[in-house]
Amino acid sequence: MSPSKDTKRAVRIAGCSGGFTDRSTAITRMAGDPDVDVVMGDWLSEMTMTVHGSGKVKNIESSNGKLQIPLEERKKNAMYAETFLQCFEPAIPNLVKNKTKLAVNAGASDTELLAEVVVDMLEKQGAGHLKVAWIEGDDVTGQVNSLIKKGEKFESLMHGKKLEQWGMEPICAQAYLGGLCIAEAFRQGADIVLAGRVADAAPVIGAAAWWHDWKADQFDELAAALIAGHLIECSAYVTGGYYSMFKDLIKQGKHVNMGFPIAELEYDGTFYIAKEKDTGGCVTVGSCSSQLLYEIQGPLYYNCDVTADITDIKMEQVGDDHVKVTGIKGLPPPPTTKVGITAPAGFQCEWHFFICGLDIEEKCKITEDQIRYAMGENQKRFTTLKFHQNGSSPIDAHNQDVATVDFRCFVQTSDPEVVRPDIPNGFNRWCLETFLTSAPGLSLSNDLRQIVPKPYYEYWVSLMPQSELPLRVHNMFGKKEVVDLGYPKITQEYPRQQKSYETTSPVDLSSFGETIRAPLGYIVAGRSGDKASDCNCGFFVRHDDEWDWLRSFMTIERIKQLLGPEEYKGKPIDRFELPGINAVHFLLHDHLDRGYNACSNYDTLGKNAMEYMRAKTVDLPKKFLDRGRI
Repeated sequence: MSPSKDTKRAVRIAGCSGGFTDRSTAITRMAGDPDVDVVMGDWLSEMTMTVHGSGKVKNIESSNGKLQIPLEERKKNAMYAETFLQCFEPAIPNLVKNKTKLAVNAGASDTELLAEVVVDMLEKQGAGHLKVAWIEGDDVTGQVNSLIKKGEKFESLMHGKKLEQWGMEPICAQAYLGGLCIAEAFRQGADIVLAGRVADAAPVIGAAAWWHDWKADQFDELAAALIAGHLIECSAYVTGGYYSMFKDLIKQGKHVNMGFPIAELEYDGTFYIAKEKDTGGCVTVGSCSSQLLYEIQGPLYYNCDVTADITDIKMEQVGDDHVKVTGIKGLPPPPTTKVGITAPAGFQCEWHFFICGLDIEEKCKITEDQIRYAMGENQKRFTTLKFHQNGSSPIDAHNQDVATVDFRCFVQTSDPEVVRPDIPNGFNRWCLETFLTSAPGLSLSNDLRQIVPKPYYEYWVSLMPQSELPLRVHNMFGKKEVVDLGYPKITQEYPRQQKSYETTSPVDLSSFGETIRAPLGYIVAGRSGDKASDCNCGFFVRHDDEWDWLRSFMTIERIKQLLGPEEYKGKPIDRFELPGINAVHFLLHDHLDRGYNACSNYDTLGKNAMEYMRAKTVDLPKKFLDRGRI
């Protein structure tokens, strides 16, 4: 499977996991395709980083310096992605048969231990000849603490505040690594490369750079691999998952068993997106545009190895489930990399009341007022106290479930006593004692697990110098060598604020003719997602002649209107355009209440924001609506 020096064919890289919850058959299926050269997967997220990072700290504290603990004992408290092993073990025969390479970030905070477990698993299956390597360098807790002592302020990428203003005590820090370390591991002879917090797209960069023997200064090629990695690293998100036009898949019977994606990268950086054979889902310009718009922060996409300028990106449907992607420009990487700093923030719990029938808002109000009265001055003991009405109760509902609203009381506190469920003067009791004085049509949840307080963490996203990364490749084969890797020799400084602008030469909206009041999503597709507490929202249209209308219609002020006064937080919004895919992207700064780990809202990942806005009614050109709604 290794390319000869004369071989210039595309490398085929399959994306087999977009997170720790993805399908367990993934690696087996993709390694079972003899035309796939490398399988990559992403098992981490900001949530798993805080859980694994804090868990590793607790394990170290509780070990009391014990050495030589047997492997089976260490596995019990391992802080790697355990679901990776559920995917990996059944795939070993296919990895052997087809000589497929594997690169994943499943190591989390115990990458070395995962490497030992994988080697042990291979040996037990008679596949001990497969060579395993692991990447060191993402755990930068010591480096961050040292830099703090030297005066580094670690300003937040979300809102610009300094770390010292956080009011939290950091316990661990993890940096995002690039993909050239993975390329080096493959060059050393590894068949399986295990990493911790490399960037989601890094395994694709590593696989392509190894296959084509790209050098560190081939920025156009590396940038293409970065975007190819971005497209396939979320698994089925690019093959029909989370897709605005999902109803087309239902009509075609392709809405189940969505195929895993495959990136085909040519020697010059041109690439194609395809998918697993004989599966559901789709690969279209629309599905690829949808995934591209997810989690980007602006026209520049940063990575430790390269910066990709996607301003002129173009996508072309060249066949069934086959999209060609061009127009990506490569620039040097920044001298810094993103770092996530974790701190314990306290405890949280919640009560859910189910309310039905007429006058829902008044029923929610009486419930909230009574609970607040019961709490009295104790309300000050909570750092967060929020009440949420989830849904509405329609008249003439076709069943009682549809007519029932989930009313949620959510609290966070640094005081564990106030949320103890077993005391007569605490959160649980204050919610319960109002039951007999409530409005009619209120029932209590019979699932009380969420009233038990759970510890939660806050996550601080900043930058640190790449020169501080202890980047090494550890080979678990041969002489078990350790290869030290330096930081990039060519870098470029970039402004913290990316380019943001309204459209040039907007078209008079009246020129598009008669309009009809209808939901925006009838003709506009889109995708949204999170980066810590930032929420990004990308809108795109299906037809080229709708582009001038979209870019003229979708202004920053329009986003504020779509969000409405209760959802717009009054914080900055960035806007830029991707005309090659008929898209307008907005970055809502610090929109998600501290990000997933501490978020008090239902939409913890920003994934619902787009669908909320697409359901808002606006004036749409009738001639576009006549083509049929999405």
